[in-house]
Amino acid sequence: MSVKVLEAESINKYFHTAGHMHVLKDISFSVNAGEFTSIVGKSGCGKSTLLYILSTMDTDFTGKLMIDDQVMNHKTEAQLASVRNEKIGFVFQFHYLLNEFSVLKNVMIPGLKLGRLSTEEIEYKAIEKLKIFGIHDQAKKFPNQLSGGQKQRVAIARALINDPIIIMGDEPTGNLDNKNSQIVFELFKELSATYLQTLLIVTHDMEFASATDHIIEMEDGRILNHHQKH
Repeated sequence: MSVKVLEAESINKYFHTAGHMHVLKDISFSVNAGEFTSIVGKSGCGKSTLLYILSTMDTDFTGKLMIDDQVMNHKTEAQLASVRNEKIGFVFQFHYLLNEFSVLKNVMIPGLKLGRLSTEEIEYKAIEKLKIFGIHDQAKKFPNQLSGGQKQRVAIARALINDPIIIMGDEPTGNLDNKNSQIVFELFKELSATYLQTLLIVTHDMEFASATDHIIEMEDGRILNHHQKH
């Protein structure tokens, strides 16, 4: 029996600025534990808007969103912030690392913010995460001393620090060349296969998507196709 980590039910979204634009239309799907899911589609199809809702950042929608068996609708901003801190790891197109902090400190920040473990424990965990990506030897460096591909690996390590139940990525390879895109993709594959990490990644890269377990193809605010590999 598959455990559903995330479930979207009849999600609709309107932008009220430009008239009454219906940007997401009856979006329903679920993500199972340990599954590597990609959301694909051309620019402007609504995939980033959808991710914004799924990550609880945008609460202005109709329909139902469940994360880890909890309904996200009607939660307060503080409750949603705690869900984001504890249960969701984020990886964006740009790494958003803080240049004034070392690589190690950058990875530790969400853990320090959550405040569940001592600084020593968080530091130990951060080193462990960096080891997964083979960059623990860069821990004392600062982000501006790293290559683009290394920075993105640090950003993924940071996303993992609180052992989230799901990692969400918005075009995480969008700013990288082919070689580094491939490296980042392989890391996601390894997280899914070896560490059974659940992943939900928005991408326009069909090659990237085609190697994931579950592809959700979007067009014009709707889901066109689901491709599920068994």
